[in-house]
Amino acid sequence: MFWVLFLLVSWAGVLWSCTLLLAAATRAAEPATGAATAPHHDELSLYEAAYLAGGPGRVAELTLLSMQRRRRLLLAHTGWATVVDPVGHDAHEWSVLGAFGSDGQSPVPDLRSTAAADEAVRALADRLGEAGLAVPAGSRRGVADGVRAVRGATLLVLAMAAASVTLPAGAGMTHAMILAWFSLPLILGASCLAIARFEAHPYSRWASPAGQRLLVALDRERSHRDSLTAVAVRGVRVVSDPGLRAALGYGNRGWFPRQRGH
Repeated sequence: MFWVLFLLVSWAGVLWSCTLLLAAATRAAEPATGAATAPHHDELSLYEAAYLAGGPGRVAELTLLSMQRRRRLLLAHTGWATVVDPVGHDAHEWSVLGAFGSDGQSPVPDLRSTAAADEAVRALADRLGEAGLAVPAGSRRGVADGVRAVRGATLLVLAMAAASVTLPAGAGMTHAMILAWFSLPLILGASCLAIARFEAHPYSRWASPAGQRLLVALDRERSHRDSLTAVAVRGVRVVSDPGLRAALGYGNRGWFPRQRGH
């Protein structure tokens, strides 16, 4: 009957982790204290929309693409960027230009990481958080920790089930019946992960419910006629030029441009 103890451990882990995730998700969905009245979606800047939809990385990608469209940068499909016009038009563009070396060239992943970590993006995040449109950093970490806890508890259930079938089943029990009991906490953990994944798609890691509503309206009304708006809301996957998609995709999946001359 040791399998009963393993089952209790499994239930305890799943219930604790799901409760942790639910509490974190509830805190993330609460409107910010003292938040101002939410603006109309047309009042969002593209940088603000990009942050709400994809966080600092999306802001950096939008900045690079905007500079390329205005011929201030040249983005090559090899993953390298070259300065064409060394004058920035806002703080985000200046952060990109400041990441270039003396030869005016730099790998796109370096530019993206520098622009994403710039003070301009942090100020943007603070402003959106105060307006109640962005999820505060602490709430995002809480949800991420909750998801990791549920994932760990689900793996614990599998480990406990595997351990149980190595032991004698006991009178009146079979290993199939034992596994059926373990399927209950496993289903709960897997369902919780599935719901968290659904709720987090596509904006809620960064945007609060109010921010998500603005993004949905913006996407519906402007994305089809403004390519930069589409990139801000949906990401670089909507870029029609395969060379630009390749340039902006470097570093996102762990692959980086090779050094010049290699």
